[in-house]
Amino acid sequence: MNIKQKAKSFYLLLLTMLGLIVGSSVHAQTVSGTVTSSADGSPLAGATVLVEGTTVGAFTNADGKYSLNAGDNANLIFSFVGFTRQTIAVNGRTVIDVVMEANESTLEEVVVVGYGTVKKKDLTGAVSSIKAEDFNAGIIIAPDQLVQGKVAGVQIMNNSGQPGGTATFRIRGNASVRSGNQPLFVVDGVPLDGRTARPDIGLSGVGASPSSNPLNFINPNDIESIDVLKDASATAIYGSRGANGVVIITTKRGKAGAPSVSYNASVGVSSILKRLDVLTGDEYRKTLADYGLTGGDFGGNEDALGAILRNGITQNYNVSINGGNDQGRYRISTSYLDQQGIIQKSGLKKYTSSFNGSYNFLNDRLTIDMNLLASHNKEQIAPIVNDAGFTGSLIGQALQWFPTRPLRKANGDLDIELGSTTINPLAMLEANDDVANTTNILGSISPSFKITDKLQYRFLYSINHGLGIRKSQTASWINIQGVEGRGWGAFSNNELTTQQFTHTLSYNTSIGSNVDLNAVAGYEYMKFENRGMRLSGQDFLTDELPYNNILQNSSQSSRNISSFADPTSELQSFFGRANVNIQGKYLLTATVRADGSSKFGDNNKYGVFPSFAAAWNLANEDFLSGSPFESLKLRAGWGKTGNQEFPAGASQERYGFGNNGVFNGLENVANPDLRWETSTTLNLGLDFSVANGRLYGSLDFFNRSTTDLLFNFETIQPAPAGRYWVNLDGEVVNSGFEFLVNTFIISKDNFSWEVGVNGAFLKNVLTNYVGPTVLTGALHGQGITGSTVQRLENDQPLNSFYVREWNGIGENGLDNLTDGGNTLYFLGDPNPDILLGITTSLTAGKLSANVNFNGAFGHQIYNNTANTILPIGNLNSGRNIAASLLDVANQENLSNSIKSSSRYLESGDYLKLTNATISYNLGDLFNGYVKGARVFVTGQNLFVLTNFTGFDPEVNVDKQVSGVPSFGIEYAVYPSARSIIAGVSFSF
Repeated sequence: MNIKQKAKSFYLLLLTMLGLIVGSSVHAQTVSGTVTSSADGSPLAGATVLVEGTTVGAFTNADGKYSLNAGDNANLIFSFVGFTRQTIAVNGRTVIDVVMEANESTLEEVVVVGYGTVKKKDLTGAVSSIKAEDFNAGIIIAPDQLVQGKVAGVQIMNNSGQPGGTATFRIRGNASVRSGNQPLFVVDGVPLDGRTARPDIGLSGVGASPSSNPLNFINPNDIESIDVLKDASATAIYGSRGANGVVIITTKRGKAGAPSVSYNASVGVSSILKRLDVLTGDEYRKTLADYGLTGGDFGGNEDALGAILRNGITQNYNVSINGGNDQGRYRISTSYLDQQGIIQKSGLKKYTSSFNGSYNFLNDRLTIDMNLLASHNKEQIAPIVNDAGFTGSLIGQALQWFPTRPLRKANGDLDIELGSTTINPLAMLEANDDVANTTNILGSISPSFKITDKLQYRFLYSINHGLGIRKSQTASWINIQGVEGRGWGAFSNNELTTQQFTHTLSYNTSIGSNVDLNAVAGYEYMKFENRGMRLSGQDFLTDELPYNNILQNSSQSSRNISSFADPTSELQSFFGRANVNIQGKYLLTATVRADGSSKFGDNNKYGVFPSFAAAWNLANEDFLSGSPFESLKLRAGWGKTGNQEFPAGASQERYGFGNNGVFNGLENVANPDLRWETSTTLNLGLDFSVANGRLYGSLDFFNRSTTDLLFNFETIQPAPAGRYWVNLDGEVVNSGFEFLVNTFIISKDNFSWEVGVNGAFLKNVLTNYVGPTVLTGALHGQGITGSTVQRLENDQPLNSFYVREWNGIGENGLDNLTDGGNTLYFLGDPNPDILLGITTSLTAGKLSANVNFNGAFGHQIYNNTANTILPIGNLNSGRNIAASLLDVANQENLSNSIKSSSRYLESGDYLKLTNATISYNLGDLFNGYVKGARVFVTGQNLFVLTNFTGFDPEVNVDKQVSGVPSFGIEYAVYPSARSIIAGVSFSF
């Protein structure tokens, strides 16, 4: 679909929305009334009134009164904690008064905690639950973006602005120095592998491109809730994979009733959030004159970055059908998303379909649940890499381009200077083609049988298969060293398969009249397989055909064939959990899991991960009778979890083969004593609710200690060449305080205003470390490749910045470095001290607004872009510089060398308006045939308050060294986008 067709679709959508708005005034009416308690006739303040099948709703005010707009044939759902939920048909009425019956057994909000669910009021662990109505809005590719800024203690950053780019997801800070820090994601009971099948290919002569998000295969519109398990008492049920927290994604299920179709569509436009301030052509000419430099003036005034940018159009369409009866329910959905990147020749097309069904047999004793999710992603990838050298990748090339030199010659041809290291960014775009196609299938079947009314058996089998194919090429006419005159083409594919077999027994009973017991025991087996291959070549016979179609016509000496198959990884587990509720006041939870993993040494095949937690519902005690608290619960938990997110076969001897029949020999030395990292967490929490639920929240104190740190070293000669895995002595401690507060500031007839704030105060430190020096945080660019700026050190936070100390510009415009730059110091920390999220929602009649902010404070970012892409010395080599370097009062000397220093350590503090949505609820239209119609406009990444001079402080470019992860470095990244989206949703 071309731009004109997309624009036509956008206008058609707007016209449709306008028509719906006009039609809504005819078919909606105002319904009002009073909600009272049957016990004493008192008004119920804060009760929820919702139009069934829509997001239209209202809260009762202090007098129990409500008012909202609903269609003649709509159903209203009345709910309040501790009272029986009621559904009442409008039937043309304008006044509906409701008397609600108290019912202590009413099901309250349910939270998924792994291999089961629990009422929110009965939680003993630190769990945050976000429902679909509270998700972030905008252009959402992967589910993690839905909860950005919504959960206390959770930091989510996009590593790249590339559509579908990967993200950094941290729960309560960094804990591992070498293995993964990402949480375990679980979708409908299926733990994910955590990797993506999309192949990673380094661009010849340029560098390695960023990866994609492994959650891209999930349609965010299919998600019902996301539950974040943060402490060990909640995550220990996942044992050796729960150390970094667990994120449980639950998809929408079918509902009993006549078949119903839901539809939503949106169209949006995206542009760059922030541009870096570099010299214009006129400013460059003046600067050359100020420095007495000749040459470099080509007479133009070129905006090279602007030349590769565009306004990207995004379309998103979702359709779902659900229905059924008491014996069987189903939901079918499909979606299409087409996101153009803000850089030309980049974007993502995403196709998803899903089916889930639940069917009852044998008088409801046998239930069979089925799930199938299929997706296909087609990514067009921009030539932007994490580790480009002095010639740069696309963004660096655009920033450095002579602003006085036109990108095209007078005849319209691209200006390419063969043999030069200055690369035209427009030519780079045209010369490069990089497309990845990734197909994912996640399927599961889960029969369950009620052996008795108290005892239930469930079996779950799942398979998750991903296949990625990527074709990349660079034309021979581009002046990239090693590619010029030769060209380059590569084909790669990866296969990633996970299988799961889970058996569980659940037991629920009451012991006497005061004690309830819920227990689950299970066995699980998982198998992980990963393999792939790659072909590449150069010196093709012709440039008229895509190189990927004629790889056989590359020169024999340049042709490379490689393949791999990771050792199969297996995980066998036994687990159990018991919850005891005594008088509704005292809650106890005990969990244990024993994991046996093929990743570990022969002497440590199994690990045991226990946890214990208790909670005290103080509000149910007689001594708090008459207090303002509807709920007041004190929680305490302790537990151990593990981390095994490192390569399969790490404890085994492994051999490798090189190209052209070369046998590389031993690549990995066996370590029979290798064991997993272990995290021990202590958590203390308090949950509260006052003023009939109008003010509620939670407080949590935690301390997590991680030991047996996994690490990978080169062998020390005369040992066999290769690498080996060990457990380092040392301890990573993450501690802090989290809070969540939500309040209804106003709850009146036809008007409400809710505000929520969540935050965390975090501390990270490595203690008792006596191991060798470990460096990471690689820098790249002219004259600096091979340098690092982060170091593992005792009594320092992980990824602390270890650099020269810069004291400004001294005499003669020279850098003033402490000790002449010969000594390095610990001068910064990329781990935020404070995380903040702010949400607010306002409803006035049919109109509603939702605004979400997120921020981080007390940390630094290393600006590798300023360091090596835009330094003052560029003026000597015919490249652009940062405009901020021009200081008439103290002109900087051109001879200043490019050295890593605290000059490029910048405050990473920011507060970002993540998204803001204004919506208009049209209600039922066309005599009730269309239900719950809604139109909306969303702004995403509207602005960010920060002093960081890079594209976006919410960034984490992968600058690892030998697999040791970095954190908090920015380097010529794909820029973040600001988006405006308009859409419509309804059902029928």
